[in-house]
Amino acid sequence: MFQSMMTPVLGLVCWTLVMWLWMYATRIPAMQKAGIDAGKIQQKGELDVLPIEVKRIADNYNHLHEQPVIFYALCVYSHLVGVADELMVMLAWGYVALRVAHSLIQALWNFVPVRFLVFMLSSVVLIVMTVRNVLAAL
Repeated sequence: MFQSMMTPVLGLVCWTLVMWLWMYATRIPAMQKAGIDAGKIQQKGELDVLPIEVKRIADNYNHLHEQPVIFYALCVYSHLVGVADELMVMLAWGYVALRVAHSLIQALWNFVPVRFLVFMLSSVVLIVMTVRNVLAAL
């Protein structure tokens, strides 16, 4: 199972859903404490009164819908064209691990230099995956 290119995709999907649960487990009580009526919110700025710790988790959930889209596309492409060798699967798992680390850093600590380093490392993994696919296509 861990040899499939699709398993890291499932792993990151599961992690994204963990962050979704964490976001609502913190956001709903914070909104209640702040007296915010969810039915009356007209714009995102109305949530600015929430504690930064709550907003960081929501921000990370949103981040998991940005760059990882490239990861999902690369994994599907690699799987379909047969570039999903052992190294590519390891790179995919490395990307998932880096995104989990990025989430935990942002949600729990948010020391931006470390968070940026992890983000850059995950970007390098995507670049390597892309280059391997391009070279295989030549």
